Order: sequence, then structure tokens, then C-alpha cells
Amino acid sequence: MVLRLRLLLANLGGGVLLLVLLCLGAQNLDQRTSINLGFGRTAALPTGFLVGVALVIGVITGGSAAALLLPQHERD
Repeated sequence: MVLRLRLLLANLGGGVLLLVLLCLGAQNLDQRTSINLGFGRTAALPTGFLVGVALVIGVITGGSAAALLLPQHERD
């Protein structure tokens, strides 16, 4: 249980760090687009930021799934 919690916290910490670095790097991007969601449009965001956010979400969900699906060892 402690191993799962440690892996989960390390994964979330790494994802947050990637997101902070992505936000800092996306400050000076010129090309901005908005996404049509069907019921509205998002704010105009840089394309690299949108791709980066998708990547960070994938890293967080994949790492969380791997941490939570670890086989549990029985102690004798």
C-alpha cells in the first residue's frame, strides 16, 4: 500500500512539474487557436500548449493507472 501511494504521489508530482514547465514555455507563442467543443469555444490558446496539456494528462493517467493496478503482495 505504501509503495502504491509513493508511486502515485511521485507520478502526480512529476505531472504537476511538467505542467508548470509547459506553462512557462508557452508564454511567448504567437499562433493561438481555439477549440470548438460543440456547445461553445475555448479561449484562444497556443497550439503547443494544447498538445502539451494532452501529453501531461496522458502521463498522469497512465502513471496513476500503473500505480493503482500493481499486484498486491501477500505477507506471511
